[in-house]
Amino acid sequence: MKHLVVVAHPAEDSFTLGLVRTYTDELERLGHTQRTCDLYRVGFNPALSAHELMPVSAGHPACADVAQAQDEIRAADVLTVFYPLWWMSMPAMMKGYVDRVFARGFAYESSQGIVHGLLGGKKALMVTCSGAPLPLLVKSGNWNAVQVLQDTHVFRSAGFELIEHLHFDEIVPSLPEAVAAQHMERIRACARQHF
Repeated sequence: MKHLVVVAHPAEDSFTLGLVRTYTDELERLGHTQRTCDLYRVGFNPALSAHELMPVSAGHPACADVAQAQDEIRAADVLTVFYPLWWMSMPAMMKGYVDRVFARGFAYESSQGIVHGLLGGKKALMVTCSGAPLPLLVKSGNWNAVQVLQDTHVFRSAGFELIEHLHFDEIVPSLPEAVAAQHMERIRACARQHF
């Protein structure tokens, strides 16, 4: 299978980027091909312009970086996204990627308020991290909000089959090495389970 891995974290030595490296190494060990798009390292521009609100047409092509990102999604069987939850949402860099790349006519169409996803036949996997414990997020209702907005409204609405939303909680700067190692095994196991 062909995998596109998109990650948004500003620190190259972050736990999130460590998960990405472990996951992609496991995919390759399993015989899959993957391309990683590290939004911060490639300098992706997350700002949606007024020009991009216009429908894409022969006389109004997509911006080059968006067209390339859309081609990468078209070529992939699986899209995996990695990002930390900040204020219970994706970082601005990832939100900008979604705003610009998951455009009308590419990721969805809508009529009379009903959205029809155009990326059916593709799988998606979400991997998120938070400092807060997951049981606290569930109890407060915040986790439900994440699932409705990000899992359902973004990825499922675009037509993806969301195969899992894997969340790593209590990720703090002083994370013990043994706990980090257990998490790295979880991400390897996730790759083996699904692919």
